[in-house]
Amino acid sequence: MSDEITLENGNAQDEAATIEDYFHENRTFPPSPEFVAGAVANDPAIFDRAAADPAAFWAEQARDLITWFRDFETDLEWELPFARWFVGGQLNVSYNCLDRHVDAGRGSKVAFHWEGEPGDTRTITYSELLNEVCQFANVLTDLGVTSDDRVCIYMPMIPETVVAMLACTRVGAAHSVVFGGFSPDSLSDRINDAGAAVVVTADAGFRRGKPSALKSNVDAAVVQCPTVRSVVVVNRCGTDVEMVDGRDHWWHELVDSASAHFEPVALDSEHLMFLLYTSGTTARPKGIMHTTGGYLTQIAWTHRNVFDLRPDTDVYWCAADVGWVTGHSYIVYGPLANGATSVMYEGTPDSPREELREGDDPSTWSKDRLWDIIERYGVTQLYTAPTAIRTFMKWGAQEPASHDLSSLRLLGTVGEPINPEAWMWYHEHIGARRCPIVDTWWQTETGGHMISPLPGITATKPGSACGALPGIGIEVVDDAGYPVTKGGGNLTLTTPWPAMLRGIWGDPERYIETYWSTYEGRYFAGDGAKIDEDGHIWLLGRVDDVMNVSGHRISTTEVESALVDHPSVAEAAVVGASDETTGQAIVGYVILRGTSEPSDELREEIRQHVAAKLGAIARPRAVIIVPDLPKTRSGKIMRRLLRDVVEGRALGDTTTLADQTVVEAIRSRADSPAADED
Repeated sequence: MSDEITLENGNAQDEAATIEDYFHENRTFPPSPEFVAGAVANDPAIFDRAAADPAAFWAEQARDLITWFRDFETDLEWELPFARWFVGGQLNVSYNCLDRHVDAGRGSKVAFHWEGEPGDTRTITYSELLNEVCQFANVLTDLGVTSDDRVCIYMPMIPETVVAMLACTRVGAAHSVVFGGFSPDSLSDRINDAGAAVVVTADAGFRRGKPSALKSNVDAAVVQCPTVRSVVVVNRCGTDVEMVDGRDHWWHELVDSASAHFEPVALDSEHLMFLLYTSGTTARPKGIMHTTGGYLTQIAWTHRNVFDLRPDTDVYWCAADVGWVTGHSYIVYGPLANGATSVMYEGTPDSPREELREGDDPSTWSKDRLWDIIERYGVTQLYTAPTAIRTFMKWGAQEPASHDLSSLRLLGTVGEPINPEAWMWYHEHIGARRCPIVDTWWQTETGGHMISPLPGITATKPGSACGALPGIGIEVVDDAGYPVTKGGGNLTLTTPWPAMLRGIWGDPERYIETYWSTYEGRYFAGDGAKIDEDGHIWLLGRVDDVMNVSGHRISTTEVESALVDHPSVAEAAVVGASDETTGQAIVGYVILRGTSEPSDELREEIRQHVAAKLGAIARPRAVIIVPDLPKTRSGKIMRRLLRDVVEGRALGDTTTLADQTVVEAIRSRADSPAADED
């Protein structure tokens, strides 16, 4: 490992780059010889082999990893921007995730160790999961659901959520999972756009010690949804809910009387598997379409190779929510297709089991639930978000240090770029300096991993996602579409991939305009990236978040990394504020580590630290020390609210905020006389 880190100030290295490049990282961490020897993927030749014929490479994986009822005839039909993969093939996702493992004699293998937030647990084998999926598939068909229908799933992180998803794939109905933090209006928008016939929900789910209502949101939403015929309700928390006669049904009453046998429907490879809604530049959300064969192939391959899966011995944990694409691909479909044993957890990382809670105030509870779960279940792979890691940093290393994490052998990150200091903290305090870290880039639209280290091959760098996976075409380009060989630019995809979105539901023109119109022949979904001197790719976040300071385009990601590099800072968010002189000025919001105290002197020290790291042009106009940052319940920082605060505007939509009080606390800090430093 090389420990040298250098930071160059001044102009971008490559005049063609559209985002300037200030931060340079030279520390490298190659995999150990022992890890390489046992790795699933340890031959670098796989990259050249896949690049020579990507479609043939993916066809090989499809036949190796997936069971087909009918083999496909054509690897790929590509009429830009519309792809059809594995044409002529027929399969069923639930069969690949369940039946074939049971038929091979692995029915007693644990599929999920599930743990509820209060501490209740279930251990679910592949045979048990298959039975429950068949029962709910029969329930769906009894409710009139066919392979032409859509089913909305609005659920907490409980086993029934996975059962409902798999039952949809068994029947052939497309599911649309909506994150449980969305408001009734957001839910009704998604139900109506999909034309969902059935909604599956729960009375509530546990969150920080209390039930968080779901059924009441469904009731408010479906009065505006004429396509909804039935609502199925899981009684998770035992709260009082209104059940509408003829429309609403209790899950347990339907399932208990249903047969545990349901033959999986043979579906075309391009059959619509699910819709997943993502926000757009207009008020109307985009229903991203994913189909069956290509999606399952890429998810199975990336899950197996990126996480170095050993299904006979590993206990894998993706600590995300199934309401997002990460949960679809790497909680449900990838692990189950590969016959893995996974952990699934309902609640938040700062909610201990009921018997370990001291008092009724959640702010006083211990914040070690993740580490407690890893120790008790012997978790071998942990996949979580950089935002969560920075939160763990704020809480302090004493929390993980109180648990035995020696079962871990690989760590992963997802959701946003990770700054080098958070990467190093994760490496040292969670991975004990011995676990490879796979920093993954992908999107709802891509379906699965696109850029990531392969842990048995790649020498990683803190903060870098490293490079494209085999069979994936990636190129960074400037604003004119010319390739950037070093420095910052716009991340584009140059070749079709199996798990790619097939369109936007009901709006093919919007699909073309949103993803394929910026650069001819290329997919571009708005992310910036840079290429360093070693050819490593660094993700810079949304290009919408790039700040223009005196004509210099500066990435929020690089400034946030420099802020968190200060020893007193645990987490940071940066936005551009209007400035009469420079066009935009940088404003940094920081959360301090537990032992640090806010002061004017510390704020100025942090400002100058950024200048020393990145150059004077990147020094924030103001550093605002805050108790917390506005985040969604999935952990994403809501930077647009920070921009609203600093510009003095009325706040936009806050329905998905995890803590509604955070923004007002930030506003009061931002309005203080010491907020502006220049």
